[in-house]
Amino acid sequence: MNARYDRIGITYSELRRPDPRIAAAVDRALGGARTVLNVGAGTGSYEPADRRVVALEPSLAMLRQRDARAAPATQGWAEELPFDDDSFDASMAILTVHHWRDQEKGLQELRRVTRGRIVILTFDPAHRGAWLPDYFPELLALDDAQMPSMSAYERWLGAAEISPVLIPHDCTDGFLYAYWRRPAAYLDPRIRSGSSSFWAIRDVEGLRKLEEDLEAGEWDRRYSRLLTLDALDVGYRLVVAP
Repeated sequence: MNARYDRIGITYSELRRPDPRIAAAVDRALGGARTVLNVGAGTGSYEPADRRVVALEPSLAMLRQRDARAAPATQGWAEELPFDDDSFDASMAILTVHHWRDQEKGLQELRRVTRGRIVILTFDPAHRGAWLPDYFPELLALDDAQMPSMSAYERWLGAAEISPVLIPHDCTDGFLYAYWRRPAAYLDPRIRSGSSSFWAIRDVEGLRKLEEDLEAGEWDRRYSRLLTLDALDVGYRLVVAP
């Protein structure tokens, strides 16, 4: 079985550096857990250094980019966790659930192996506050197709606290909406390669229009209010199930 990120994740360690403000939110959500399972762990972003972490990741390309000092990691899939029931104080899944083959089964597996909290950073497909779909409308359909709704998390995990994660204007993690105040970044193919969404849509017309609007000052006129903000809700959510 091939992992998708064997193809698209070859530069993740460079482009997807954890943002310390988001890391602090994840760390707070983990509470007092001492042992943590990180599923869909990628290169190790947001793994707390002061807890005992075990990482699981399907992509060998991602596993090979993990720092030698990172938590021990093994290849595996969320839907088939190779751990006994109640093995961990907490589990975490950071911007990964939308890539799972069977999201409900994967979350049931997290619940099975976790004694306490499950912490998930995800995106709300119902959110409509970002400007990027104005240029790339395919993103809306893509999010609807692959992102679980917030109500789905509550169906699958039971009661959960769901809160917005404000994204700082200088976010160091290059996920899709991280550059909401730096629109020219999206014209850089290297930057786009750090987002799975751009691998999926390949919208050349949207790039042309964005470039034209930036050169003409039209983007600044339409979205000038954003330039005064330090952080913004662009749809990311922290789901914490006790």
